[in-house]
Amino acid sequence: MGSALMVSSSTNSATATLPPVVIPLGKRVLDVGLAGVGLAASSPLWALLAIAIKWEDGGPVFFSQERSGEGGRVFRVWKFRSMIPDAEKHVGAIQATDGDPRVTRIGRIMRSTAMDELPQLWSIFIGDMSFVGPRALRPGEIEVLGSGLLEALEDVPGYAHRARVRPGLTGVAQIYAPRDIPRRNKFRYDRLYVARQSFWLDVKLIATSFWITFRGRWETRASKV
Repeated sequence: MGSALMVSSSTNSATATLPPVVIPLGKRVLDVGLAGVGLAASSPLWALLAIAIKWEDGGPVFFSQERSGEGGRVFRVWKFRSMIPDAEKHVGAIQATDGDPRVTRIGRIMRSTAMDELPQLWSIFIGDMSFVGPRALRPGEIEVLGSGLLEALEDVPGYAHRARVRPGLTGVAQIYAPRDIPRRNKFRYDRLYVARQSFWLDVKLIATSFWITFRGRWETRASKV
């Protein structure tokens, strides 16, 4: 199945032709409230994770990347580092696979429980992201198809439509889409969310995400729920 790489690319013009969806007040209040509580409640865990990451290999605690957000606006996202230092140095920006040797021991625990994503609560708090929305992609990202052909994600049908809303920490695709299907199929889940988003759908997806975290099933290739 395809893996994601990077190419130099400008934002697709189709993205700019679709106006952003107005963020309902209730959604923003939910984001700020949950992110604020989450940042405060998880602060002791941040310290423990930082110590564990540093103890394992002495590398940096955090990992950051540029991501494409609402309307194609680029922002920087931070995570707890779950892979070896310079994991992309020799292989490029390839997504982690099942049993990927680049993932550290503490990284496997963090990825299965989504604890590596905790720093993104700050991105939600300041408005770069939302709790629920399409996954934030890297600018210029491409996918290697099963045939070996390269496809820019910005050219995949549905890319511009999903860019109308803020990217999310979780979402319909993140929860329900099989992990290894092509991005064009995942984009269909994203478009479904954009069309049907509501406050109560967000609450349901957030609650489901907590259940997946509790079960440690974020890295499973089978059904997460």
